[in-house]
Amino acid sequence: MSKHKIIIDTDPGVDDAMAILYACLDPEVELVGLTSIFGNVTIDVATRNALALLELAEVEVPVSQGASKPLVQEAKEVAWEVHGREGFGDVPPFTPASSPDPRAAHQFICDMVNENPGEIVLCPVGPLTNIAMALQHDPSIATKVKSVTVMGGSLDEGGNVTTHAEANIWQDPHAAEIVFSADWPVTMIGLDVTHQVVCKPEEFALLPKDSPKLGGFLNDAAQFYFDFHARVDGLHGCHMHDPAAVISIVKPQYFKTEATGLDAILDGEEVGMTIRSKNSTKPLVNVAMEIDTEAVKRHFLDMIKTGY
Repeated sequence: MSKHKIIIDTDPGVDDAMAILYACLDPEVELVGLTSIFGNVTIDVATRNALALLELAEVEVPVSQGASKPLVQEAKEVAWEVHGREGFGDVPPFTPASSPDPRAAHQFICDMVNENPGEIVLCPVGPLTNIAMALQHDPSIATKVKSVTVMGGSLDEGGNVTTHAEANIWQDPHAAEIVFSADWPVTMIGLDVTHQVVCKPEEFALLPKDSPKLGGFLNDAAQFYFDFHARVDGLHGCHMHDPAAVISIVKPQYFKTEATGLDAILDGEEVGMTIRSKNSTKPLVNVAMEIDTEAVKRHFLDMIKTGY
């Protein structure tokens, strides 16, 4: 069976770490590379963390540094209180031995898509700046990617950073509008489904038994995330935003989607909101609206337990 060739565009981030380590462990995934983006942390921290996660997983693929700020709007302040100042909660930062690929993220994306036509799945789990920049740099990649799976947005669920907006779209709505307007196959895994998947502290506490290093790391990093959710929204556990997006590529049967054109609101009080477009010429996006929560959670936990 052919593997899913995936580039994860990431701002690690606790749930980014979950998604990346899952991708490193799933035998159905061929991780082609990581591209870093500002968001949960600054771009330098994001790049360092991406390199560190691959070293932790003992996986050698390129990491390419991406944009440090949005395309148009002013950069938002980093929400340190969600993922911690170093991105992995209270886990101290570790300096990777490897260095980033010399190419900028948008160039790396274009190169990989052109070298592997029809095979690459782009999976951005942070702001969409790098993906938009890749499209602007080489519009032909829209005809050459296999698909794009975005973790971000919300149709009916409301926001998680404002009443209206999900964080990744809110941080660069202009980039999101470029991505949603391109004629390429896009799936949006947003808050409509990711808010339904909650992993509990007691479930993460079991991971180090089977996977002392990788499971142990995720359990340690997630404690800060658990504390944030308990304090801010009374949630006993954490949402599985980024892992759900990667899992949707491998296990699409766990998700049900609605096809609709999408608009990203670019300014005003509702900036960053994603809405069904009234423009009938807009390409359709497959927006996940239903999820088999137990199947997704079980698949994730079982895969992490196969680590060392």
